[in-house]
Amino acid sequence: MSTTTVDTPAASQTATKPQPIILTPNAVAKVKEIMGQQSPVPAGLRIGVVGGGCSGFSYSMAFENAAGMMDKVFNFDDLKVFVDATSVMYLNGCVVDYVETLEAAGFKFENPNVKSTCGCGSSFSV
Repeated sequence: MSTTTVDTPAASQTATKPQPIILTPNAVAKVKEIMGQQSPVPAGLRIGVVGGGCSGFSYSMAFENAAGMMDKVFNFDDLKVFVDATSVMYLNGCVVDYVETLEAAGFKFENPNVKSTCGCGSSFSV
């Protein structure tokens, strides 16, 4: 499991805590592959939660050139992932994977905060 290092002023040692969002090695590799085809190459990937869809929320992914002022920045094997502060609450514990099957290929979100999903599988409620 991926961890992030956090330095606290009160402690001389470094504490580790789990990252709120995890990208699997497959997801990181696919994002890097797609990013390498962009011109200019973006600074990182934005993952977020937006209102909409049949169940109330849906996931968003887009390339970004810089972090926003309220973004949390996570690093996965030199891939920067930007998540806005509001989306972090909805994505806490979420695992993003890239899956290829005979029928389809795409990014899959495993989110423990989701209470229900729609039939199409692209929106959810919490």
